[in-house]
Amino acid sequence: MSLSHYINKQVLILTVDGRTLLGTLLSTDQLTNLVLSNTIERIIRTPDDDEPSSQIEHGLYLIRGDNVVICGEVDEKIDGDIDWTKVKGEVIRDTKNA
Repeated sequence: MSLSHYINKQVLILTVDGRTLLGTLLSTDQLTNLVLSNTIERIIRTPDDDEPSSQIEHGLYLIRGDNVVICGEVDEKIDGDIDWTKVKGEVIRDTKNA
C-alpha cells in the first residue's frame, strides 16, 4: 500500500526498536523510507515512574523503511488537546526478530 496520500500530513511512526515519532511526512519511496519534518519523539513513562513523559524535537528526520513498523495519520485536533507530559503507559517493546 502506498503512503503517498499521507504526504504533507502529520503522521505517527512506530519503529522496530519501539520508538514513537511524530512529524509531517515529506517523502516516501517504494522501500517505505520516510522523510519527516518537524519531527518529535515521544517518550511515554510508565505509571510507576515519577518523571513526566516528554517530547524530544528532532526536526528533519529520515527513517529507513526496514525500521518502520506502522505509519498512520494523526488527528491534529485530538493530539493537540492532550497534555503529553501527563500521559503514562507501558513501554512498547522492540519488534525485532532474534
